[in-house]
Amino acid sequence: MGATLEKVDGVDFIYEEDRTLPIVFMSLKFKNAGIMMGKKDGLVNLTSMLLNEGTSKDGSVGFATKLENRAISLSAGMGTETFVIDLDSMKSEFPKGVKLLKELIIDPNYKKESLTKIKTQVKGRITSLESNFEYISRVELNKQLYPNNPLSRLALGTKEDVQKISLVDIKKHIEKNLGKDNLFVVIGGDLSHDEAQAYVKEVVSLFHKNTPSSFKFTLPTSEAKVIKHYKDTQQAYISFGSPLDIMFDTDKMYLANLASYILGEGGFGSRLMEEVRVKKGLAYSVNGSFSITQSSSSFSGALQTKNSSGDEAIKIVQSVVEDFVKNGVTQEELDLAKQFIVGSQPLRNEKLSSRLTRAGNEYYNNRALGEWKTELEKTKNVTVEELNTFIKSHPEITKHTSSLVTKKESK
Repeated sequence: MGATLEKVDGVDFIYEEDRTLPIVFMSLKFKNAGIMMGKKDGLVNLTSMLLNEGTSKDGSVGFATKLENRAISLSAGMGTETFVIDLDSMKSEFPKGVKLLKELIIDPNYKKESLTKIKTQVKGRITSLESNFEYISRVELNKQLYPNNPLSRLALGTKEDVQKISLVDIKKHIEKNLGKDNLFVVIGGDLSHDEAQAYVKEVVSLFHKNTPSSFKFTLPTSEAKVIKHYKDTQQAYISFGSPLDIMFDTDKMYLANLASYILGEGGFGSRLMEEVRVKKGLAYSVNGSFSITQSSSSFSGALQTKNSSGDEAIKIVQSVVEDFVKNGVTQEELDLAKQFIVGSQPLRNEKLSSRLTRAGNEYYNNRALGEWKTELEKTKNVTVEELNTFIKSHPEITKHTSSLVTKKESK
């Protein structure tokens, strides 16, 4: 049985019945509530962490014990655009899971001790990232790709940002961004339609109407420059990115997926891996992929190489992408990409949570539920001419900005 879309108390919910195993999965997804929507850097991360600290009544340990005793998984998380609360358990324990979810929504652990605890954890994480040169390279790249834009926001924030965030800030974020007007629910497993509807109604009733924030679609800058950052590192860390002028609801997504796989997402056999590692021996690994979302679309990737080879590696990546756009792909490359994308579908369909997540993503991106099947058929039937026409229509991906973290040469 495939996923269906319905509405209860003004909130859309997606349901799929699966009696294979006695488990139930439910996800509350809040649109326009992710990292971009935080009024302060680090705010959304602290909000998700606080919601993972249990209730004021039970505290972190007491609430976690209740979950563990019944093997219930209940967690909050964030993305760039969305905020999510997931509940997963055996069918026999799901009513108790819903009860605990309701307690969490009604009575989050708004205590100074909890905030102090999670702030300490985040500051420790930030300290560890200060010597993570791959992370530094990505952060500096985002600053260049999205200047003065929420997309360059640090998920964790700085230590100073974290210290300034208060319980009031977290409460305000929850009140504004976790409400009925930007909520949809995904639920499925070993339960009937009526049972699913009743659970959704029970949970939805706890949320108030709200006026969530909004964001604008932004393409990365196309300045095509190299930004260098000098650190005491044993090797060079390179992150690169360029604009990809495609909207999230494009009917060409299947072509974008094929192009992304062949250019840099497909591991060994991808163009970038073949040129940078196999032929030039400049890196152990290199990746690059298309990212197409409601907030932005880009081609981006990363690699590590010797300090002395940083500039050369950047030029090779540039030349690979330019050749890709100019000359397109071969029939052999297309056949291998089709084989992988089509052949991986059974694995993507195996787990209930994977199917429901895909259905949720289809809904979020304004696609019909089950559209992946149509996309799969299109993928099977793509010709090399069709794919190359698509690739050549996107020369903007050659306009790389690169962030290079390397050791300064001694004179």
